[in-house]
Amino acid sequence: MDLLALADFNLVARHGGFGRAARATGRPKATLSRRVTELEGCLNLRLFERGGRALRLTEEGRALFERTGALLTELDETAAAIAAGGAKPRGRLRISAPLLISQTAMGKLAAGFALKYPDVRLEITTEDRAVDMVEEGYDLVIRVNPDPDESLVGRVFLHDRLVVVANPNLVRPADDLAVPAVVRGTGERLASWNLTTPTGRSRLTVDPVLHLSSLIMVRDAVRAGVGVGRLPVSLVNHDLAAGTLVHWGNVEGPDITLWALYPSRRLLSARVSAFLDYLKEAFPMGTPDELSAYIAE
Repeated sequence: MDLLALADFNLVARHGGFGRAARATGRPKATLSRRVTELEGCLNLRLFERGGRALRLTEEGRALFERTGALLTELDETAAAIAAGGAKPRGRLRISAPLLISQTAMGKLAAGFALKYPDVRLEITTEDRAVDMVEEGYDLVIRVNPDPDESLVGRVFLHDRLVVVANPNLVRPADDLAVPAVVRGTGERLASWNLTTPTGRSRLTVDPVLHLSSLIMVRDAVRAGVGVGRLPVSLVNHDLAAGTLVHWGNVEGPDITLWALYPSRRLLSARVSAFLDYLKEAFPMGTPDELSAYIAE
């Protein structure tokens, strides 16, 4: 595929027409039209619907524009950075992050990054759902224990673990008796949680009496004494140290890992590299204690 023709196609698509693209760039309109026609011939696809004075991307044209626009931008930025001997990161950086880290740490992280890299326009969206990075235009996503995805690469930048905590006034019942619990989400009924404690393993039977949509709310309700809760230790470290919550045990299972992911088929832009380095600076060891201290500062 001719990269020059692809670049001209993106130019026309971005400006919404051959005439507008020609006026904005000083390129001959006829040259742009010829290059796009050659690209359509190479791909054996119609990329624009031409009719009257209107020019509209076909479905195939829109897909090509969405998937190649960022690639071409990053190629230009990489070439410019090399030519300039490593220019500072600049441009828009879109990140998707899960709810809890957004509520506790992303505001501070975003502010620090913006101050350090004023030429980057940072946009952070909070959502726990899996996003399609290419289709939705994200440069980086932060996810908790993500499923394997061959199209994505990345790195772990934080570790955490789940613990069961309770208000000090809540008495732990005898074996097999249910204790009231505050849980995240809906639908959970009488259940049991497998715990590890300094004295060994145990099973805690719980009766979910309160269902909430965020772990911050779960923590606050557990503080109030409604019931026990399963929470990341980074979120309750200070409560445990202050005695406002007590530790009943660690939840059995793998640790929580927070990943920063990006598409492997794309060049790693200077903006993404800078944000990954900034995460490493904020959490050099990646421990729950570091996150807890960062939240408390």
